[in-house]
Amino acid sequence: MKTLQELTRPNIWRLKPYSSARDEYKGVTASVFLDANENPYNTPHNRYPDPMQWELKGLLAKVKGVAPERIFLGNGSDEAIDLVFRAFCEPGRDNVVAIDPTYGMYQVCADVNDVEYRKVLLDEHFQFSADKLLAAADERTKLIFVCSPNNPTGNDLDRAEIEKLITSFEGLVILDEAYNDFSEQPSFLRQLDRYPNLIVLQTFSKAWGCAGIRLGMAFASADIIGLLSKIKYPYNVNQLTQNEAIGMLHKYYEIERWVTTLKTERERLEQKFRELPCTVELFPSNANFFLARMTDAVGIYNYLVGKGIIVRNRHTVSLCCNCLRVTVGTRLENDKLLQALQLYQA
Repeated sequence: MKTLQELTRPNIWRLKPYSSARDEYKGVTASVFLDANENPYNTPHNRYPDPMQWELKGLLAKVKGVAPERIFLGNGSDEAIDLVFRAFCEPGRDNVVAIDPTYGMYQVCADVNDVEYRKVLLDEHFQFSADKLLAAADERTKLIFVCSPNNPTGNDLDRAEIEKLITSFEGLVILDEAYNDFSEQPSFLRQLDRYPNLIVLQTFSKAWGCAGIRLGMAFASADIIGLLSKIKYPYNVNQLTQNEAIGMLHKYYEIERWVTTLKTERERLEQKFRELPCTVELFPSNANFFLARMTDAVGIYNYLVGKGIIVRNRHTVSLCCNCLRVTVGTRLENDKLLQALQLYQA
């Protein structure tokens, strides 16, 4: 791995971060706050939130087994994705490499930041080769993105290939584990000490049932997290979001129950899909959704919309011709989908 200073944009490395009033006030019990130009009325929403979310990170550290200083919290995982571009990639000069197909925001952030985005196609089993990703990289490649379980394909990527990629690449590898809670594969969080160039992304949006609060997590070395924290907006995670996340962490048993239920329901829904005349092929999934190749994805999608049932049409995505991506819902929602498809006629 190159040194972190070599990978970081020089202006970011030299940057003196904005210091908010609540950054400066630490470690002293106080009852009168006259430092941040806040309105003294409308408690508790009149006060700025903790800019570094230390209470939330402390609770999260116990669940994830990662020290608080190695956790970045943002407005969804998308904020962390955007910040790694801003921290490490020189606009118009650097490039990143990613598997294809995968989560679309990697390319959107690359385009926004004027960074070349190099796609490497998965094979017919939706797996990747570390050697092919490395071959697409050059001396200006700062980041490589992989997502496991992958979106929209739903499958775990080969763990040995992920490890080979991390150990062979001189830049940073961003591993998106948004759907890892639904997989039997262990998270790479336990490997952070072993791989200093690894950034692991997770989210409250999927297994945690908190898409509406927009809270994403990034885990990496304390030095990498320090760089992301230096360039984030001062109060990037609002107090309402922090409070809801803290509440969810106090009932983690509920998340585990949801995950078990959704995995069982996924297996049932997959089996029913295989029996449908309009299903051509069903791809193995380790997420809370699955990808199905249909006889006519566009026609079936439009038919379902007419029934008030919304799935995701992935027909135009690489390797996903005539494919629909179906999220696992409640049993009632899934049964409505199945009933509609059983009545479908081309």
